[in-house]
Amino acid sequence: MANYTTADIKALREKTGAGMLDVKKALDEAAGDVEKAIEIIRVKGLKGIAKREGRAASAGLIAAKVVDDADGQTGVLVEINAETDFVAKNEKFLDYADKVLAAALASGAESAEALAEVEVDGSTVKDLTDGMQAVIGEKIVVRRVGRLSAPKVELYLHRTNPDLPAQVGVLVGTDAKAAEVAHDVAMHTAAYSPAYATREDVPADIVDKERAIAEETTRAEGKPEKAIPKIVEGRLGGFFKENCLVEQAFAKDPKTTVGKVIEATGGELVGFVRFRVGA
Repeated sequence: MANYTTADIKALREKTGAGMLDVKKALDEAAGDVEKAIEIIRVKGLKGIAKREGRAASAGLIAAKVVDDADGQTGVLVEINAETDFVAKNEKFLDYADKVLAAALASGAESAEALAEVEVDGSTVKDLTDGMQAVIGEKIVVRRVGRLSAPKVELYLHRTNPDLPAQVGVLVGTDAKAAEVAHDVAMHTAAYSPAYATREDVPADIVDKERAIAEETTRAEGKPEKAIPKIVEGRLGGFFKENCLVEQAFAKDPKTTVGKVIEATGGELVGFVRFRVGA
């Protein structure tokens, strides 16, 4: 005869997030001792982490916050992945994400590897993540951390599905003068996904590769030899216009560019960070 009640099962499920069958098995094994049952659930869950290592964690959320500091503002984005959208909106997962974000903000960590070692409630973010995997039963990964400091940092979070947490997060840093357009620029960045702020930010090897592709394509089209350099540079310019934020046609007015919108304020762009879950 079971030495626990339906209320015990309900309470344990709420406390651990484990499934009905797992809770009942743990209570049976613990002879109704709730604390021992919690330990059993955690141990079995942690043993399952190794089995989950090969799984894909492509769902999840972007946790983000901007705080004031001595030099202006600092914003942080953290991408946390899970295996399913169902877990991404789980309250326990959301609470866990808040703790990870707080650790990222407080520690100054600029990478997932550094964040994993940050102390949280007497343990580390890695331990917190392992424990959440044990409770949730899915692979969970703190994938990356983004940090941006500027006189003004604008945060924009976008939900691709209204039933889920934010899947896209953007930080845009400007000086004080350009702050008035920072929100519009952040929304534009979320939609148009630039890879770089300016053409000067594009790595030389990427530029060389794009130039080589443009030249090969132009030659294959049989263009006159004398015209090739000009055509290649034109195509390279097209690459910059597509991938560099300040050269993109502005979402709210495609007749101008993001760069010109910022210049019109008399201010300047400091930088941006954009994360999309799984991208």
